[in-house]
Amino acid sequence: MRVALFVTCVNDTLYPRTGVATVRLLERLGVAVEFPAGQSCCGQPAYNTGYRHETEPLALRFDRAFRAYDYVVTPSGSCAAMVREGYPRLGAKAAEEGRGTRLAEAAARAAPKTYELTEFLVDVLGVTDVGAYFPHTVTYHPTCHGLRALGLADRPRRLLAHVRGLELRELTGARECCGFGGTFAVKNPDVSAAMGADKADAVEATGADAVCAVDNSCLAHIGGTLARRGSRVRPVHLAEILAATEEEPHA
Repeated sequence: MRVALFVTCVNDTLYPRTGVATVRLLERLGVAVEFPAGQSCCGQPAYNTGYRHETEPLALRFDRAFRAYDYVVTPSGSCAAMVREGYPRLGAKAAEEGRGTRLAEAAARAAPKTYELTEFLVDVLGVTDVGAYFPHTVTYHPTCHGLRALGLADRPRRLLAHVRGLELRELTGARECCGFGGTFAVKNPDVSAAMGADKADAVEATGADAVCAVDNSCLAHIGGTLARRGSRVRPVHLAEILAATEEEPHA
């Protein structure tokens, strides 16, 4: 099978180690990963802000970049949700407006083969023990897109349960949004900050060394809140935990 990495804007720009960890992990499991250079933003920021027509070229570009692949894997629940849910809506709306079926056809190709990393590991590769080693206490924040749009359910926790040395601490109010919400944080900064503070309180109350999630955008918000209050808890993407081994530990 041909597998491509969709690294996403946030990871490419701010958290490249997550992209590297994803490739390391998949290659350790015997998956050859390619990186099509034609990829760009999935269009989620524009789409969420109401710029539907401006998002359409990005959906078409995604289809062109990844058309030759059997699977597209991304370490981002929100971007996977954009492709899986947002693109079909874009295509349906364009067809409804009489602008042809090109966008709908692109969405029909892209959506079914795009997987968030933990989905790909559990559902496609059929693994929950990836040979990881992370000797720390960790709490897990299920991000909104992963929880509600993709329905990741217990996939991330099943993977964490098999990481040697890791102690998983329960997070009170885990299903509550951290307050980031993409452009929501820009439009409603006070509400966003208050929600972030509540989430940071819950994270610190676990006594964990690290908080992990499947989205670095949420971890940026939570981590920034924790850092500003001088907390010792560090944000770590789930891919980086799963990629860590005794021979190549997480830095």
